[in-house]
Amino acid sequence: MDNELRFAILIDADNISDKYIKIILDETANNGIATYKRIYGDWTSPQLASWKNVLLENSIIPMQQYSYTTGKNSTDSAMIIDAMDILYSGTVDGYCIVSSDSDFTRLAARLRESGMQVIGMGEEKTPKPFISACNQFKYLDLLYSNQQEEEKEEAVEKQSGSRNPESGKNKRKDIKPKDKELKHIRTTINAIIDKFSDEDGWLSSGKLGDQLSKRMPDFDVRNYGFSKLTLFIKSLEDYDVEKISTGNGQKQIYFRLKARKQEKV
Repeated sequence: MDNELRFAILIDADNISDKYIKIILDETANNGIATYKRIYGDWTSPQLASWKNVLLENSIIPMQQYSYTTGKNSTDSAMIIDAMDILYSGTVDGYCIVSSDSDFTRLAARLRESGMQVIGMGEEKTPKPFISACNQFKYLDLLYSNQQEEEKEEAVEKQSGSRNPESGKNKRKDIKPKDKELKHIRTTINAIIDKFSDEDGWLSSGKLGDQLSKRMPDFDVRNYGFSKLTLFIKSLEDYDVEKISTGNGQKQIYFRLKARKQEKV
């Protein structure tokens, strides 16, 4: 536990729904410990009433920010100032900035310049510059849809008393990535394999996943309805997938381009 990263969760209540709170906390917990949990908005506004019900049970501190001027978002300024104060305190290793607002692009870039791990969370409408400024970016609306589908599936299985053998493999059959999006993913995967594969063209799943997240901050196999990287790679049908011995009695999953001379490029 001592080696876990410490995160400050800063939530922009003005454009994030309270229905995402479990996903926000779970995704942060996957990366480390939340030492700060703050949410910003004008709590005198009835529009934030739904948030008030989840703050206490999740130990999230509401930060009051009045809307002094119509058309100006003072919440953004408050979050940015607090983020920098926390940075200079030296008490965290990273930030989880929850917003779909591009105004946090420069903040994310500045925090990364200081060696912070920055995880952005927002909806699909989030502008690309903010996404690119983060180490990782999670689409809350997609993860929420997946969560709802899983709960429905579990309810059906519980009612029927049997488990679907396909459960956990590809839960969202309705998710179909755009051709342009898939082309970009394939091009990125190919470039990673060319650069990091061994002399036989094989690359471990761990290395591929690490490099994908560095080059595509918003890449997450769950966005496409898959639970594991291996299942997603298999669905592309362009790669050989094998378990190869690591030499210590264990096996690890490796990927390689199909129909390719096994020579390092």
